[in-house]
Amino acid sequence: MPSTESWSRAYRARMTLLDSTTTSVPAASAHERAARLTDAGSAWGERIAANTSAAHLTYKVTAVGEGSVASRITVGRHEFVVDEPTSLAGDDVAPSPVEFALGALISCQIVVYRLYAQALGIVVDDITINSEGELDARKLFGIEETVRPGFGAVRLDVAISGPESLERYEQLRAVVDEHCPVLDLFTNATPVEVSVRKVELPQA
Repeated sequence: MPSTESWSRAYRARMTLLDSTTTSVPAASAHERAARLTDAGSAWGERIAANTSAAHLTYKVTAVGEGSVASRITVGRHEFVVDEPTSLAGDDVAPSPVEFALGALISCQIVVYRLYAQALGIVVDDITINSEGELDARKLFGIEETVRPGFGAVRLDVAISGPESLERYEQLRAVVDEHCPVLDLFTNATPVEVSVRKVELPQA
């Protein structure tokens, strides 16, 4: 059985949600990015002002088990695989669920940094975020029921390049952390309802 320390090392965020070898992200100049952020902010402001119920969004994601412990995830027209390392019975063909969770956190942070930098007139040239999550695997394997099954600690290192002072970027960080949806998921309890149903397989 791997030690807690080795599990911690295994789950230190090695992942980014977009693999540059398979997904090409269109380049955007600072001017293009600013225009798109401004247009998006204005459009949402007008939509919600006209009808506050437009602010309530529902996201739907489907997972189907494949292989040993992998899952194929479908989100609208997008599809990706989530797996586990071989030490957790996986084939290591894709990042693990907790690594995707860290990726969701830091990618959401980047979105909100861009959004509020534009809104506040703070120039951000480039931004890179490294994440690290500490997980105690004893609860996962039923060895110790008193510890958390999830992350016990998460650390983010935000590296920003641009002409502003560090103090100005710290002000931006405070605003971002107050408004980041996925950070809110990590820092506050979220009601979750789970139901199980039996599905009959079609007869051969």
